[in-house]
Amino acid sequence: MKAVRLHRFGGPEVLQQDEVATPSPKLDELLVRVHATSLNHIDLGMRRGDLKPLTFGRLPLTLGFDLAGEVAACGPKVTAFLPGDRVYGAIGHRGGADAEYALVKQARVAYLPSTVPFTEAAVVPIAGLTALQALRTHAGLQAGGRVLVNGASGGVGAFGVLLAKLFGAHVVGVCSGAKRDFVLELGADEVIDYREEDFTERREQWDVVLDAAGNREFSDVRRVLSAKGVMVGTRLSPGTARDVAASQFRRGPRPAFVPAKERSHDLAFLARLIEQKKLRVPLDRTFAFGDLREAHRYLEAGNVRGKVAVQVV
Repeated sequence: MKAVRLHRFGGPEVLQQDEVATPSPKLDELLVRVHATSLNHIDLGMRRGDLKPLTFGRLPLTLGFDLAGEVAACGPKVTAFLPGDRVYGAIGHRGGADAEYALVKQARVAYLPSTVPFTEAAVVPIAGLTALQALRTHAGLQAGGRVLVNGASGGVGAFGVLLAKLFGAHVVGVCSGAKRDFVLELGADEVIDYREEDFTERREQWDVVLDAAGNREFSDVRRVLSAKGVMVGTRLSPGTARDVAASQFRRGPRPAFVPAKERSHDLAFLARLIEQKKLRVPLDRTFAFGDLREAHRYLEAGNVRGKVAVQVV
């Protein structure tokens, strides 16, 4: 099978298409014929060598952490799926979706309705799960709540705006002025251009601040949180780790950190919303498998609105 692999760290030019053996599923694994995958910032970080603890001793490495496709074969302990089933999900930190076939544990995927295109489904898992779990699990968002999404035009941020509106919240998005119209189209009630205004200097307060951009600390945001407000971060800095630990012993606004968990039931929930046309998929652009280097360049340039998909077959 064909796989795009990383043999050394560097720019997009280090990505190389190789012919490799098709893996066999073990235990509770599925072998999925990948129809589409997507790009996340972890792909860029691992390719550049920014995340060497995750890649130590693993080169050559196949990137790709989201997938959508059809089950080709099942391990002996798979109980939920059969060959031919349409599925989508997130592989986990080992990656491998930048290939014609990939292995994934059955608990990390869900059925994909026939009405949802593979390219749309492929951009949902990591970004959609992160936003969903941030708002519902970590922040306990209720209808009527006030939500601010920092980094509202990116993958996690776009899903954050969409889901917060779906849950009945008043939503303010923070992004560059160039992406204002996109964030308003997602459903944001208001947009703050971070180049013109720092949202932490406003006098109003929010029940939830989702830091999808990963560039704010709890100490910056605390003053604009309501009495029981929550700042949910997507980047675990040393400061965030200290704040999360300390918040267990005090009342008032608190920080939280959301490492997306590949939960089949959450994926199924998102798939139902998409099938019912209650949740829009913020797909910016789809690249061919042979243009994966160009897809990396496009995401790295910072002009993406939502997510980037890669069509494998």
